[in-house]
Amino acid sequence: MRNPWLALPTGADPRERSGQVGRAWDTFLGDGRVGDQVRGVVADSWRRSAAARLDPDATAPVDLGDEELEEYRRGHPLRHALPLFRDLLGSFAEDGDHLMAICDADGRLLWVEGHPTVLRRAEDMNFVAGAQWDEAHAGTNAPGTAIAVDHEVQIFATEHFSRRVQRFTCSAAPIHDPRTGRLLGAIDVTGGDHLANPHSLALVVATARAAEAHLATLVSVGPSFSALGRDEGVLRSRRLSRRHSEIVTLLCAHPEGLTGDQLALELYGDEFVNPVTLRAELSRLRHALGPLLLSRPYRLADPVRADFAEIADLLAAGDVAGALRAYRGPLLPRSDAPGIVRLRRLIEGQLRAGVRASGDPRLLSAWTGAPWGAEDLWMWEALAAALPPGSPRHALAMERVDNLSKEYATLLQRPRN
Repeated sequence: MRNPWLALPTGADPRERSGQVGRAWDTFLGDGRVGDQVRGVVADSWRRSAAARLDPDATAPVDLGDEELEEYRRGHPLRHALPLFRDLLGSFAEDGDHLMAICDADGRLLWVEGHPTVLRRAEDMNFVAGAQWDEAHAGTNAPGTAIAVDHEVQIFATEHFSRRVQRFTCSAAPIHDPRTGRLLGAIDVTGGDHLANPHSLALVVATARAAEAHLATLVSVGPSFSALGRDEGVLRSRRLSRRHSEIVTLLCAHPEGLTGDQLALELYGDEFVNPVTLRAELSRLRHALGPLLLSRPYRLADPVRADFAEIADLLAAGDVAGALRAYRGPLLPRSDAPGIVRLRRLIEGQLRAGVRASGDPRLLSAWTGAPWGAEDLWMWEALAAALPPGSPRHALAMERVDNLSKEYATLLQRPRN
């Protein structure tokens, strides 16, 4: 069976194929019909490009200038893999009249490197760092389409939606955060029609997997942040103030970054706070953290191993017992910042549900025996149901259920002020 992500069937004539697809492209622009000779992934991309009202003669916009681009690249996780990209694809691009390009999860090109002649040709269509190459701005293309469908893909010549790009063929593969699975961007190789082969696509896929493995090693040795069961977080063995602990927690939970307005909403809710107050806190935090804290948007420059994120990872892997062992209590328990309260409830709720669903008396006993679970009626009921009827432990659990039920009933009957 033919691989639908490859551009050309084995033995196909590139010139003939380019003509067939080019005629189908003309037809599509005329009446919106797509012939059978067009691959499904390409046809779907053409439709998305048309739905975005993209002019097929338009050029991808450049939305980051040199200084903004440099600042953005310094804070992007894929910068850690740039030496690896250059080792695996740099010489291939340089020696083979190709380009190597890396884009972020929005299709924005971060780095474009390779053969000088091809670089000059690519500049004519704004295939340059800082340009927006998602499908909505550049139409069907390998990095943009790989981001859109979250899959490796090869785009050949006239399969491109934009007329200016139809001189090129490209292969791209998405790259994910090894800890969260979040899409980080894509790696792409762009050049002539000779790239329309299984080898170029396999090469970018292998490079993407190598990058993910490399990022995983960085996560495993990166700075750690502890915020469970304590009011003041600890980062790199440094105790932070309560407000700084809240900010770092929120940035760990939002690795893509938060704007000043978003961060203020997470910290203060609807309460009006002078923006100068938040900027002053961030200035003090930057003094404490140094280059780890970046701005525009506010984010952490390096992957940080947060203890509360470990709970989610263990639960996602089905290791409820490991998650319970790693849980040292509620997240920043005295914080009333809206974003922290939501995150605290989410973490506790997921773990609580996992422990209850396990039906394991040992895990249920560990939960109800902890300070945060001692008055959790729902979990005591689950423990009683999991223990053998008539056993001493079952009798104690039932007694605790009865006492808690009476206490809650009394609370409900109290008049409200």
